[in-house]
Amino acid sequence: MKRLVRMVTFRVVAFSSIWAIIALVVIATVSSALFRQVSHRGFDSVLSAHLFNLIASVSASDSGRLSGTPNLGDLRFSQPLSGWYWSVEPASEALRNRLYSPSLAASLPPDVPANVPFDDNFQREYVVTGPGGEQVEVLEAEVVLGEDERIARFRVMGNLSELEEEIAAFTRRLFGYLTIFGVGMIAINVIAILLALRPLRSIRRALANIRAGSAERLAGPFPTEIAPLAEETNALIENNRRIVERSRKQVGNLAHSLKTPLAVLMNEGDALGGGRGRLIAGQAEAMQKQIDHYLQRARATAQHGTLSFRTPVNATLARLARVTAKLNNEKQFDVSLADVDLVFAGEREDLEEIVGNLLENAMKWAHSRVVLSLNDISGEAGSEGRFSIVVEDDGPGIPPDQAWQALKRGRRLDETKPGTGLGLAIVADLIEEYNGKLALERSPLGGLKAVVTLWCS
Repeated sequence: MKRLVRMVTFRVVAFSSIWAIIALVVIATVSSALFRQVSHRGFDSVLSAHLFNLIASVSASDSGRLSGTPNLGDLRFSQPLSGWYWSVEPASEALRNRLYSPSLAASLPPDVPANVPFDDNFQREYVVTGPGGEQVEVLEAEVVLGEDERIARFRVMGNLSELEEEIAAFTRRLFGYLTIFGVGMIAINVIAILLALRPLRSIRRALANIRAGSAERLAGPFPTEIAPLAEETNALIENNRRIVERSRKQVGNLAHSLKTPLAVLMNEGDALGGGRGRLIAGQAEAMQKQIDHYLQRARATAQHGTLSFRTPVNATLARLARVTAKLNNEKQFDVSLADVDLVFAGEREDLEEIVGNLLENAMKWAHSRVVLSLNDISGEAGSEGRFSIVVEDDGPGIPPDQAWQALKRGRRLDETKPGTGLGLAIVADLIEEYNGKLALERSPLGGLKAVVTLWCS
């Protein structure tokens, strides 16, 4: 989850989506409130118009009897229990009878609350429960008909529940439409952001190709905003390449400058003879080995930093195996290579140095048999993108508690065998430079089993 939050794409999409959702919710809320306000205003206007029509249609006779045939122009006043009613009732003793709309049928009009005051126009408005159980809004006015204080109470009632249902239906449709619109807008926004960030993915793939060694620079058309980044990256790669090349030249010059003095020392030691001569020659040879070791490690470090070398593993191991078999024809040498063509993310000389030292060590200690195996382990869990090289022999092997000592520079577990004790140390250093692994185990053949794990390109 933390990795997802750190992604620019996720943050931009999340921010824009949250903002769009908030904006749509606000729009929907404001639109619903405005629609409710307009609907109630229109509802009140209709009730007011019906009230004036009702007042104009009713009169009182000299005997105090209410009369009239109000026609308010709305069929809902004729439908029983429709929620739309009108009534005219006496509010003074001078009037006797009552008039009701056909929609009331045999039902009685709702009771008049006593605590609702009249306004300056002798009108008041309130909400009560209608005969059909619905909520009705009542607009009421008391009007004097003729003389003698004949006061009549006129009431027009509208179905408020019906209005609220219409408002709720509108709100549901509004939120539904805005939800569809919001999903579409967010989808379009995500697509636009992904398209806008596509050049960054192109640069990432190009950098991966450079690391794998299949390309030397970032190439391709890039947007104006990304082009300076690509140019600076190419300049950095080129500068790194120049630094590495200069370092390699200096390493070569150092090796060449030391080669002649060391050769002179070894020749003088041989010429001197005796114990002191052998001591001088041996120390000069040890110096030569040490210098070769550190020059090899410096070269591997510089080349590994460039991330631009690719070496076919199968062909390299097959060539080493042929040379090793010719030099050690008195021992059985079995070779098993992978079925797929593997590529090492490093230089050929380094791979040859690693495998060559392991084979030389195995041939030196083996009684009669050495086995070289190349395995593709990229499909195994925890070993994605890797391959392993296994070198085994049937020699005496190394006790598990002493295996780590064999990797120390100059450390020899058996002084009876010739050597400088640098072979496994060079192997370990080279493998470390390539972020690989080296394991020394007991082989089923009885001797040492060296397992090298390296990265594929």
